[in-house]
Amino acid sequence: MHLITMILLLLAPEKALSMKITSSAFKHEAALPSHYTCDGSNVSPPLSWSDLPAGTKSLALVVTDPDAPDPKAPKTTWVHWVLYDLPADATGLREAIPGKGLPQGTLEGTNDWGRTGYGGPCPPIGRHRYVHTLYALNAMLADLDRPTRARLLAAMEGHVLGTAELIGTYQRQ
Repeated sequence: MHLITMILLLLAPEKALSMKITSSAFKHEAALPSHYTCDGSNVSPPLSWSDLPAGTKSLALVVTDPDAPDPKAPKTTWVHWVLYDLPADATGLREAIPGKGLPQGTLEGTNDWGRTGYGGPCPPIGRHRYVHTLYALNAMLADLDRPTRARLLAAMEGHVLGTAELIGTYQRQ
């Protein structure tokens, strides 16, 4: 469990536990279909969310691989997708959503390939976890000019009302 999630559970357990993120393409902690990876079409999976905390003004979504490069000896958390300022009334993202198809007002950050947009799983060795973390925020963030995950997390400090995680796994054949 991520540190920010643990803090939220301590401060507001009812808010942190009620928020949900799901996908019709895979179940929590189950395998991601190869369609959403570098071995397939490398497109984003469909995502849905619900039960946002009261006072939510915007959302952020960060997809990471905490097992890079080798799950037996992870050395870094690889960032696959960074989105923020998603409108609070958005209920999800469709499969294979391009940057121009994102909900109005949504801004993109930079992934660890140095570009915006979704970059699917492509683990070099072993079965990796892909953590889709949705953050409910009490504010819209300023245009952060394609922030990295670290810059986005810093900008969100003090604004997080709740989080939800959806984890998929993938291992190349």
